[in-house]
Amino acid sequence: MGDVTRAEVCAAACADLFRDDGEIVAAAVAGVVPMLGSRLARATFAPELLTTDGGPSLSAEPVPLGASAAVAEGWLPFRDHLWLVLNGRRHVVMGPSQIDAHGNTNISCVGDWERPSRQLLGVRGGPGNTLLNPTSYWVPKHSTRVFTAKVDMVSGVGWDRGAHEIRAVVSNLAVLDFATPGKRMRLRSVHPGVRVDDVVAATGFELVVPANVPETRLPDGEELRIMRELLDPKGLREREVPS
Repeated sequence: MGDVTRAEVCAAACADLFRDDGEIVAAAVAGVVPMLGSRLARATFAPELLTTDGGPSLSAEPVPLGASAAVAEGWLPFRDHLWLVLNGRRHVVMGPSQIDAHGNTNISCVGDWERPSRQLLGVRGGPGNTLLNPTSYWVPKHSTRVFTAKVDMVSGVGWDRGAHEIRAVVSNLAVLDFATPGKRMRLRSVHPGVRVDDVVAATGFELVVPANVPETRLPDGEELRIMRELLDPKGLREREVPS
């Protein structure tokens, strides 16, 4: 990969989630890397995306991670944000605690519902997001604890339960999608330095694995410059996905 880090590959993969989305809100709420990806998309191939500074301000220029918008091009209070969600005008990237082969996710609890071993966030916006909007997922530590045969509670619905569109999953190892006849999770690409067997071993269900799995694309020079100099000069991405 030369001097390109795994975190930068993941951020570019998250940016690609927003290709051809048009003028909708890009809501990357799952961590530093997808937030960086959404802002990278806005700064390069998707200038029509609406991105926020993490608050209610729609940013006119690329906003570095952790900073506020210097110039706001709009105001998006929570009531208006909810209107966009209800009308399918948002693409959200969430972080699942568990996800199964059809994209059902859990962010509520681990273990039996009546007596869980761990309480998590609750369903939050999962049902509305997955039923009404394009939804993608970011998993910073790909493992069988997250990619599980059955989720303990369905917080966000998958393709087999009527999801609007579960577009893709980006993890620290690979990019996965549901481009199969049965809408079952497929291995789309592996990040440079990762083997197909590594992804299969870290997944708790049977993936659809094509005969030839390509490597995830590297960010180009301009994307690297924007990430390193404009959007994340402090290198926060490397803390989420260490090289």
